[in-house]
Amino acid sequence: MQKTLYIVRHGQTELNRLGIVQGRGRDTDLNEEGQLQAQQFYAAYKDIAFDKIYISELKRTQQSIQPFIDKGIPYEKLSGLDELAWGVLEGQPSTPENKGAFLNLMRDWLDGKLDSKFEGGESPNEVEIRQREAMEVIMSHPEEKTVLVCMHGRALRLLMCILTEQPLTQMDTFPHQNLVLYKVTYDGSKFTIVDANNALHLKSN
Repeated sequence: MQKTLYIVRHGQTELNRLGIVQGRGRDTDLNEEGQLQAQQFYAAYKDIAFDKIYISELKRTQQSIQPFIDKGIPYEKLSGLDELAWGVLEGQPSTPENKGAFLNLMRDWLDGKLDSKFEGGESPNEVEIRQREAMEVIMSHPEEKTVLVCMHGRALRLLMCILTEQPLTQMDTFPHQNLVLYKVTYDGSKFTIVDANNALHLKSN
């Protein structure tokens, strides 16, 4: 079975713009810039014959690829594609204290302490479990040769580790910004990233 996945992060939200912590616990809308990014992505990739679309259960992912859904392409929501939950820091501003807490958590993850998490949040190991479940669903349809997936930043980094069989400690080697594209192919045995952090469509105007 061969398959091509076009995996994008959602467009900008107001919390993104303001630097406020936004994870699985904040179901926010795209802002004006995010809506523009969605239009730019559609303009660049509208001629790709997607067989199916998979999105998270957070509305910012659907809003980011709504024009493709409007074309009649079938879509499915998978909670496994949701963003990592940041727990008590959800909705909090980027203060020196919060930045320090994030740095400490990232240091834990880099050191291999992948069960570390904020109170009420999720760890990378917990996100991996639900992402693997989501990928089982996506890969269980061999007839879907070309698939569009819209998800979230930290979750995308973790998924790239899983697909390329790298430890989750390598998550920060996969950069991203709002509505960038990672194109991944599956040849029947392994996944290969053939296009990484592509933002050319966002520079078209």
